[in-house]
Amino acid sequence: MVASFDVRVARAYDPPEPTDGARVLVDRLWPRGLAKATAALDDWCKQIAPSHELRHWYAHDPDLFVQFTAMYRTELEDAERAAALAELREIARHRTITLLTATKDLEISHATVLAGVISELD
Repeated sequence: MVASFDVRVARAYDPPEPTDGARVLVDRLWPRGLAKATAALDDWCKQIAPSHELRHWYAHDPDLFVQFTAMYRTELEDAERAAALAELREIARHRTITLLTATKDLEISHATVLAGVISELD
């Protein structure tokens, strides 16, 4: 069965858009300088973020993105992250979901990997 999820990725610092749907922060750490009152979040799903060790190893080095993707996908199989992934998928089944991150380069971010995983076959 092909899922038709509308999963988007955006920077947490960008203003909310009317088409964002559910806005979920997927970083383990709160974005520096972002006021909680203006974040316009529906949820903060810290447990879905890459481990501290993986995040530090990767350090957003574009040359490591392919390896990072494989390692992060493996981390998403652990019980806590798998449960969080199931919750995000459930949201995506019913409405648009926008995954928010503080990362500057969205193309090589964990949020982009996560959006791909959520959007995969059900």
